Amino acid sequence: MVNRILIRIKVVQIVYSYLKGDKDMNATEKELFFSLEKAYDLYHYLLLLMIEVTDLQRKRLETARAKYMPSAQELNPNTRFVDNRFIAALRNDPQLEDYTAQQKLSWVNESDFVRALLDEILASEIYQNYMNAETDSFDADRDFWRNIFKNIIIPNQFLSEVLEDQSLYWNDDLEIIGTFVLKTIKRYREDAKEEQLLPMFKDSEDSEFAKKLFRRSILDAPRLQELIENGTKNWDLERIAFMDNVIMIVGLAEILSFPSIPVKVSLNEYIEIAKSYSTQRSGKFINGILDGIVTRLKKEGEINKD
Repeated sequence: MVNRILIRIKVVQIVYSYLKGDKDMNATEKELFFSLEKAYDLYHYLLLLMIEVTDLQRKRLETARAKYMPSAQELNPNTRFVDNRFIAALRNDPQLEDYTAQQKLSWVNESDFVRALLDEILASEIYQNYMNAETDSFDADRDFWRNIFKNIIIPNQFLSEVLEDQSLYWNDDLEIIGTFVLKTIKRYREDAKEEQLLPMFKDSEDSEFAKKLFRRSILDAPRLQELIENGTKNWDLERIAFMDNVIMIVGLAEILSFPSIPVKVSLNEYIEIAKSYSTQRSGKFINGILDGIVTRLKKEGEINKD
């Protein structure tokens, strides 16, 4: 689940923190992997939210049915939402159950948000169409939640605030982790025998990529900084955003340390990071500086890849 896009973002953030203060390298590396673990927590936490919303609606229906004089509709409600087969499968997923119990993940202290989110779902056209649809299948149940998650949960204006209160590490993770949740919903199958949730790392190579990228960024920082200064001789270094400088350090560390990753791939990734995490002009600026440095290093034979 933790892909290289997220790893690059986390490394840039942690290198920024390291270079800004007087920190121990080993401790900072541990913090990097802790932040990646917290991203994996968020993945499970968002999956759990769909179950929590469903459980709240079930309680509402049960409360209405238990009234002294319930209406005919309250006695015989449409239970398609609470009987959703995708949610039932997710609830019984041993991987999700074990992980959330181990990490003590729960929405119990966010009842106001869960209640407001449920009301928003019930008022949506997606919900109305689902409840009245003739098609009744696991796929329909799963697709309903994919639409709800994409169009209602992720854009919810209060979700970011709730997550920020839960963990500072989740401030910038919602958008990318949300894509992993959508991927999980789309690929989920009824009665599948293999594990259906995404692993933290696709393989050991991604874990090693994170470690090597961080270490090379820190250990080679003086030399990388020199390359940047030589490439920005016509610029006032004090006017270059510190984040731009960090992004270029990490970008050069990747270009120089990973022969199998094409230069263009690395450049594009760090340009996108710059657009999201630095100034409006940072993408073009970083692209121009790094492209000039790479061109020179290719001529000198230090970079031997496209």
